[in-house]
Amino acid sequence: MNLFILITTFFWSLVLGNDPTKPVESKENIELHSMVVATKFDSLFRSLSTKRGFNGNVLIGLSGNVVYKNSFGFSNLKTKELLSVKSVFQIASVSKQFTAIAIMMLHERGHLEYSDTIQKFIPDFPYKNITVKELLSHRSGLPNYMYFAAQYWKKKSEYLTNERLLEIMKTNKPRLEFLPDRRYKYSNTGYAMLALIVERISGTPFDVFMEENVFHPLGMSSTFVYNPLNKKTIAFETNGYNRNRRKSYEDFLDGVCGDKGIHSSVDDMFLWDQALYSEQLVKQTTLDEAFTPMSYDYKRDNNYGYGFRIDALADGSKIVYHGGWWRGYNSLFVRRLGDHATIIILCNKVNWSFGDIENLMSIIDSREI
Repeated sequence: MNLFILITTFFWSLVLGNDPTKPVESKENIELHSMVVATKFDSLFRSLSTKRGFNGNVLIGLSGNVVYKNSFGFSNLKTKELLSVKSVFQIASVSKQFTAIAIMMLHERGHLEYSDTIQKFIPDFPYKNITVKELLSHRSGLPNYMYFAAQYWKKKSEYLTNERLLEIMKTNKPRLEFLPDRRYKYSNTGYAMLALIVERISGTPFDVFMEENVFHPLGMSSTFVYNPLNKKTIAFETNGYNRNRRKSYEDFLDGVCGDKGIHSSVDDMFLWDQALYSEQLVKQTTLDEAFTPMSYDYKRDNNYGYGFRIDALADGSKIVYHGGWWRGYNSLFVRRLGDHATIIILCNKVNWSFGDIENLMSIIDSREI
């Protein structure tokens, strides 16, 4: 290899995040590693399905390739209709990263600054001096609407929406939990307000904005934001079930989106994962900021950026991830940035038996069965 090629190879290895001092794995070794990973994940989830009641879909990706994908259990426990790899699940709080990306897209288009206050977009918002950045990073101090909405919304047969939530806050002004930017506290209310900001800036409903700007461009044909006023006909629909196997029915809070409300499949979530490496939606520099911890006063290793939780594994590798739970569904979406490893787990019966991220990543790093 001549000097020019050597230097060029070294440069691009650095750019792509590879270690140029390590030998490049052969195609045979890569295929063997993929087989080992697939075998171990299949063994794990078959065991969890049989012994621990796991009911859901799993997808594992390595370096942009799907190495394992499977379904376990039923889409309908009563009829025993089996899940399909195409089945669609409510992804709950994993939705927050989509809301954050929508805000980032508007930021790149020059429609907002992270330092803007909510009043710039919602002039009659009842709390002063809360910025877009504080909503994104859960530092706003806004109380969680899931705890106060029922007190003020008496029409339980009608859906609460983001606009109706805003009216409740304007009329009753539930007390802030702390002054803006004093500390971190996870806030569903903040992400509901971010979705409302997207609507105010774009002039379109949040579900329409996401379909036109994210889902359709990425080919995410099974993904949508739930809108009770514009319900979708869902192919491969699933029912959600609680731990006791009781079916979970729609709730008046289901009309609020941004903090939750997105439905998707494992294949579509993998399209989303890959798009975040491509700059198809936002620039890498914009994502780098989103993947930066925003709460250094938060003492746990686990921190938060914009729509993503951020952590480091025992070996120092960086992951960005999010979990979710809502009304019979739970989900986990993990991305290890260095080697583009991906874990996607979507369940329609609440079950966290698959363990922690460190253990799941240790399976991805397995070399021997």
